[in-house]
Amino acid sequence: MSLISEQLKTGIKSREEISERIESESIQADEEEIRTTAQLIKEISQELSERFSGDREPDEHEVRALIQKKCGSLELSFEEQKRIEKNVLMTALGNGPIEPLLHDESVTEIIVQSYDSVLVERAGILEDTDIRFNNEEHLMTIINRIVQKVGRQINLSNPIVDARLEDGSRVNAIIPPASPDGPELVIRKFSKKALTGNDYISLGSMSREMLYFLNRCVTGKISIFISGSTGTGKTTLLNMLSSFIPPYESIITIEDTCELRLQQPRVRRREVREVKSANMMEVDQQALVKAALRQRPDRIILGETRDGSIVDLISAMSTGHDGSMSTIHANSPKDMVNVRIPILYSKNKDVNFTERAINMQIASAIKLVCQIKRFGSDRKIDRISEIAGIDEGNGKVIIKDIFRYEPAKNAFCATGYIPQEIVAALKDRGIDMDLKIFQKPQSQNAGSIQTEQAGSVTSGKASATAKEKMDDRSLEGRFDAHVKSRKKATDDLERITGRIRESNKKFMSESLLDEPGEIFQDILSESK
Repeated sequence: MSLISEQLKTGIKSREEISERIESESIQADEEEIRTTAQLIKEISQELSERFSGDREPDEHEVRALIQKKCGSLELSFEEQKRIEKNVLMTALGNGPIEPLLHDESVTEIIVQSYDSVLVERAGILEDTDIRFNNEEHLMTIINRIVQKVGRQINLSNPIVDARLEDGSRVNAIIPPASPDGPELVIRKFSKKALTGNDYISLGSMSREMLYFLNRCVTGKISIFISGSTGTGKTTLLNMLSSFIPPYESIITIEDTCELRLQQPRVRRREVREVKSANMMEVDQQALVKAALRQRPDRIILGETRDGSIVDLISAMSTGHDGSMSTIHANSPKDMVNVRIPILYSKNKDVNFTERAINMQIASAIKLVCQIKRFGSDRKIDRISEIAGIDEGNGKVIIKDIFRYEPAKNAFCATGYIPQEIVAALKDRGIDMDLKIFQKPQSQNAGSIQTEQAGSVTSGKASATAKEKMDDRSLEGRFDAHVKSRKKATDDLERITGRIRESNKKFMSESLLDEPGEIFQDILSESK
């Protein structure tokens, strides 16, 4: 009896080990397994349709139980049964062979180039995988399942579709004839845990001074555009900055596919809808922005500005919806205001503004541009710039950098420019700004003075005189005087700033960053 019992235990243990191994590894089905899987799916579909016959849809538990029963009755080894069961389950209920990748938190993007070529992005680097679909028909089945879950269609008439998974991951699929080599699928995943401002600091994506500045600007309703190229993390940054919006404000978000995950209680979400028939109303970004203006939000957050809705958004930013935010595809703040926004203006057929008129609207509405870039596998805030008005001479938008990332030093640095208009607007709303964060590091000041002086000491008779006037002690004295003068001006400005209103003061005490005197004590001690 003990021998039989031992054999049973060994058999159970062996089966458990096989089940765990097959569950954890990627299954590459051979031709026979592919045929068996297809036949089982056909039989299961037929049996389910006969069993429920329109009364209701079978739930996942019922489908899974039937699949396990059918696979267990196959005249195959236990390992072969479990392999086929996994293939059937992933095809019938999941997302096929890419299902494990969707649960792998280290994977940020999945690129299905063809049914037999799947790439993934980990830590900003693309990697090959050994994952394969059975054939193009198998890949098409998964694509159809994904898009149908969100009410979209993909077919010969509509060969390109944008959709999202239940967890918010963004999906783009393209099939023949638009992709002549076969169907393709790209899934951009979103972390289950939203990045915080402190995460950006620990990842080296921005400095503490930059985060402090952006925190104050978002709370104080400064209108912001986040600019960057594809895959730089614009939406993720927008999501993080949105967390600084006070909870008592009413917010409307507008997106092609809902990706933002705001935690405030007063958030209303809007999503673009595709036109599927002549009787359907077109619901594009422009229509949603216009509708939002009639629904009394404190702020409008547009996931990405990509069409003529830019006209209505900029109008909203300058007529009572301060603090609205959006992202845009552009390589720099200059490229954004001089190229991208004018192109988007041209897509709105209801308006026809001159270049100067467009620039005046930009300068009136947008106060801050946050440029994000990829540096290898890293994403960093390349610069934070103020839209400082219009040049009266040429009518161009004036852009002033406040903070910059310097790749050669791998450091974030203040430029020394103080955005007085933003500081004044925050002061009017009862929000203090520690102006010391705008100071250049002392080594930068000294370097600029030395550069200016070196440029003035040129060849000729003046060089000898210049050397006498600018010896080491004189240079140090001038620099000390410069620092003292700057400190005095900063102290004067600090003395005239108002106290924070009680409501904002309460919000600030609960937000990510505390008062500047506490959170920046170490930074300010270094600058001294």
